[in-house]
Amino acid sequence: MSKVDLYDTSYGNNAVQAYREVRLDTYGEDFGQTSWATSKEFRQMSAALGLQGESRIVEIGCGSGGCALYFAQATGCRVEGLDVNPAGVRVGNEAAVAKGLASRVVFSEHDVSRGLPYDSGKFDAVYSNDAICHVPKRLELLRECWRILKPSGRVLFSDALVVTGALSNEEIAVRSSIGFYVFVPRGENERVIEEAGFQLLQVEDTTANAAAVAKRWHDARARRENILVPIEGRENFDGLQGFLSCVYTLAGERRLSRFLYLAGK
Repeated sequence: MSKVDLYDTSYGNNAVQAYREVRLDTYGEDFGQTSWATSKEFRQMSAALGLQGESRIVEIGCGSGGCALYFAQATGCRVEGLDVNPAGVRVGNEAAVAKGLASRVVFSEHDVSRGLPYDSGKFDAVYSNDAICHVPKRLELLRECWRILKPSGRVLFSDALVVTGALSNEEIAVRSSIGFYVFVPRGENERVIEEAGFQLLQVEDTTANAAAVAKRWHDARARRENILVPIEGRENFDGLQGFLSCVYTLAGERRLSRFLYLAGK
């Protein structure tokens, strides 16, 4: 299975009208996002983390910064976002300036598998929106989250690669075609959360939302095929459509599920 580019394509063409329209059709609101989270979930995440004007938070896998910018604009909190993709970091910082949020939101290029570049006990919350599945050593990352959080701080992350049914090798290959992924069995996230020192507060099954997002995303792109193919190339366009179709099928049949985890220090 050849690799398919999602992130550079999305971030590099973030300002292109067709991609804006795809995001609007997919999510209902355009935050520049490329995840399975709905705008309603963004609001639920903010409430679950207890974000306020004085809150200092870290986003792991910030992408182009849509979620962080929404949190800062909605609550007045300060956010530091980390991502390995330079195009996403650049687009996020440009958006922060454009929205007048550069004093409260900053994005940096960093590989979180090498630890978090912050002093201990500095932040009120850490969250990761569909990105922790890209990190090879999840327990070590959660221990780093515990280290940088203040007492009573919270961590929240979503994982769309929880195996809850039979998967073929072809399905795993298509689902993994956009990058490195770690698939985990049901219960593994709960285990590493507790082993890292956190108290598990809530687990929410958001698989149906992920399936719906994937279907809307696929169909929105299909309606703009004549615009997107010259930008992405036929092979990559078809690859992304196959990826989104695979996500919809596996989530719709609940063979690969998405859960949202909330834990406290």
